[in-house]
Amino acid sequence: MDEDSQPIQPQEQSCWASLPDVCLRRVFWWLGDRDRSRAALVCRKWNEMMFSADLWRYRTITFSGRPSRVHASEFESALWYVKKFGRYLEHLEIKFLNPYNAVLTKKFQVTMRGLLSCLGKSNHRLRSLSIQHLELDRLVWRKSIRSSFIRSLSFFLKKVGRRLDYLNLKGARLTVEQGCAVLNSLSHLRSESVVSQLNIEDYFSHHLAVYSSAQFNKTMATFRSLASLTLNYNCLSDELLENLCENNAGTLWTMNIKCHTHDPHGQVIWGMSWAKLARHAANLKVNFFFERVMKYERLARILLQEVPVRSLSLRSCYFSDPDWSMRPTLTDLLPTFRHTLQKLTFEFNNNHESLDEELHLLVLSCRKLFYFKIWAFLDVKFVERILKSQEEGQCSLRTLKVRIYTNRYETNDEDRTLREIHRKYRKLIDAELNYFVIAYPMM
Repeated sequence: MDEDSQPIQPQEQSCWASLPDVCLRRVFWWLGDRDRSRAALVCRKWNEMMFSADLWRYRTITFSGRPSRVHASEFESALWYVKKFGRYLEHLEIKFLNPYNAVLTKKFQVTMRGLLSCLGKSNHRLRSLSIQHLELDRLVWRKSIRSSFIRSLSFFLKKVGRRLDYLNLKGARLTVEQGCAVLNSLSHLRSESVVSQLNIEDYFSHHLAVYSSAQFNKTMATFRSLASLTLNYNCLSDELLENLCENNAGTLWTMNIKCHTHDPHGQVIWGMSWAKLARHAANLKVNFFFERVMKYERLARILLQEVPVRSLSLRSCYFSDPDWSMRPTLTDLLPTFRHTLQKLTFEFNNNHESLDEELHLLVLSCRKLFYFKIWAFLDVKFVERILKSQEEGQCSLRTLKVRIYTNRYETNDEDRTLREIHRKYRKLIDAELNYFVIAYPMM
C-alpha cells in the first residue's frame, strides 16, 4: 500500500450508512417480502428498521384455490406474517382465488381461524378489512367448514368492530340469517356500528328477497355513520331508506346499487322515500349498475326521478332480443337525470336498431357528463360527431371510450376512418380527453 494513501473510513464505504431513517424506511417500503428479509440481514440498524410500523400498515394476503406445491407454504407464511408483523396492520385484504375442493377450503378456514385469532389479540390499529368473492354458497364449502369460518369472522369483528372504518365482504354469498349475524358483530355490546364504508354487494346469495326481511332492516339500523354503502337492489326497501335517512343523513355521500337479472327486483319503492333521503342527505349521489336488466318497464320502476343518480351502467352481456328496444330508455328515461348524471357506461347489442342520434342527444343534454363509455353497434361517424360537439363546447367529456361493433370479420374500413378522425381532432384529444376508440367484429 502506498504510504500516502489513507485507509477508507467505515462511514465513507457507502452513502447508505448516513441515510436518514425516514429515507431508509421509504426505500424499504418499495421492497417485496423476499428483499426485505435479505435487507434485514445486512446489519443491526437495517434489521431494526424492518420492524418500523410504516412498512407493515398495508397488506394483501392471497391464497391460491388450486392444489400446488408452489402454493403449499402460502397458508404457513400468512400465519408467520401476522404473528410477526400483524400488530402494525391498519389495512388488510384477504383473497382466496376460486377454491378447487373442500380440502383447500378447510385449510383456508383453519388458517383464517388462527390468523384472525392472532390479529384479535395483538392488533389495535386495524381500520380496513376486505375479504372478497368467497362465494360461501358453493359446494366446495361444506356446511361445517362454512359455519366455522363464519364463527371465526364474527368473533373477530366483535373484537375490532369498535374501531373498524371500512368493511368489504363483497361476494360472500350468505343466507340472510348468516349475513345479518356477521354484520351484527360490528355492534357487539353497543347499539351502533362506527363503520363508515360498507360493501355488501353480492353479500347475500342469489334469488333472495332480502328487502322483505325485518332482520336485515333491523341490522342496518345499527349503522349510524355510513358515508358509502354498496349493496344489491334486492336489499332495497322503503324501510331501509327510512333507516338511512334517520341514522346516516348527516354522513351519507355515496350509494352504489347493483341490480342483477337473477336477483329479485320487482319490489315497489316509493319516490317519496327517495325524495326524503335526498332532502336530508344533501350530498348524496347514487350509482347504479345494471346487469342484464335492460327493458324499459323494469328500469323505469327502479330509476325514479327522485333518485339523485350520478352514474349509470347498463350491461346486457350480449343479450339480443328483436322485441327489445333501447330507444325509450335513451329518449324518455335517462334525460330525467340530465342535471346530475356524470358517468355513463353502456354495453348492449342493438344490432336490430340504430341509436346514434339518440345517444348523441343524450350526451349533449347531460351537461355534467365527463365520462362516456359505450360498446354497441354504431356508425364510425358517431365518434366524429361527439368530438365535434366537444370542440364546440356543447359537452365537457374528459373520458371517451367507444367499441364499435360490426357484423364483419374485417374492420379495415372502420379502422381507416377512425385514424382519419383521430388525425383531425388530435389536438383536442391530446389536450382534453382520455380517448380510446376501436372497431370490433361481433360475429
